Amino acid sequence: MTIPDQRGDSRRPAVVVGGLGLVQILAWGTSYYLPAVLAAPMAAATGWSLSFIVGGFSLALFVSGLAAPPVGRMIDRYGGRPVLAGGAIVLAAGLTALGLATNLVVFFAAWLVIGLAMSASLYDAAFSTLGRLYGSAARRAITVLTLFGGFASTVCWPLSAYLVEMLGWRGTCLTYAGCQIVLSLPIILFLIPRETVKDRLAETPSSSRAKLKLASRHERRAFAILAAMLMIGGTIATLVSVHLLTLLQAKDIALAAAVSLGALMGPSQVGARLVEMALGRHYHPLWTLAAATALIATGSFLLFFDLPITLAAIALYGAGNGIWSIAKGTVPLAIFGASRYPVLMGQLAMPGLIAQSAAPFIGAIVLEHGNAQGTVALLVALALANVALIAALARMHRTPS
Repeated sequence: MTIPDQRGDSRRPAVVVGGLGLVQILAWGTSYYLPAVLAAPMAAATGWSLSFIVGGFSLALFVSGLAAPPVGRMIDRYGGRPVLAGGAIVLAAGLTALGLATNLVVFFAAWLVIGLAMSASLYDAAFSTLGRLYGSAARRAITVLTLFGGFASTVCWPLSAYLVEMLGWRGTCLTYAGCQIVLSLPIILFLIPRETVKDRLAETPSSSRAKLKLASRHERRAFAILAAMLMIGGTIATLVSVHLLTLLQAKDIALAAAVSLGALMGPSQVGARLVEMALGRHYHPLWTLAAATALIATGSFLLFFDLPITLAAIALYGAGNGIWSIAKGTVPLAIFGASRYPVLMGQLAMPGLIAQSAAPFIGAIVLEHGNAQGTVALLVALALANVALIAALARMHRTPS
């Protein structure tokens, strides 16, 4: 991978992206993907309800979103290295508190700390770091980084299941806290270049406000549809990431087998992203969004059925989710242009943040007071709503505005 380093650092970009990719696998696996395996053992060991346990994760998502803008400004000013390092340390502290929590007050406080760490550890922080290091040439680095991130569940779900069996859920949290200090932190400090030169484009508050303006009714409608799609898509993704293993176990699939099936999502995501990398330049990003929406809807519907169709369901959903993460960044850029892109993306992210923070709690309530089929029905209804929305958005953009 050849990317010019705007800071003149001697580290090869491939080494930087590779190291950051390993950090992303650990960061996602020990935060966002943690409840999928640990929620049920937590509930069984403590007697706390599943809705309260998953509610802690919802709190983390909400706090992460609130902290994202100041974290972005810190990366812009100081570079990504100190922010990512701080994220690893804070994540270790949150995981330690989670593993030692004996009451719900400490439990929720631990998730609050983990949420702060997520804002400084996951994709947004990593992408901002690469953007500051490599400027406009960072697009390829960011794409390659998503390939690493796609394996987070594949690596960490089986690892979490093994650790829970050997050490219990508390020991798993404490082990992951140690991984942040022993593995992630040294990688960040030794492989991510130190940035001593602040190279920011001057922009006045008035010009920032101007970028946020949507010039026509056509643009305002497109913005509203896209915001709704991202909100629904975020809800689906969070519901699946938190409750997929529970849904599989409801089909009388053992935990070990459910983890193995769930781990197939990672390769499916990566495979779809590789196809997008090879072919995406030949068509409008709306086609990527349409394909992602159709794959997610089909995969969600197939979850109604038992094995071996469940295998196809996970593969199709994983493929759709893999290219969804690309489309939600490229479609706004294609529709609204580069000059307004950063400001509008911040506005588009807010509905998704609210939905993602509420989704795990809602899913837990449906599971506790209904059944797994009801949860699958909710996923299908949401996915079909997005199919209708992408059809409306595509009709609006048959001809450039």
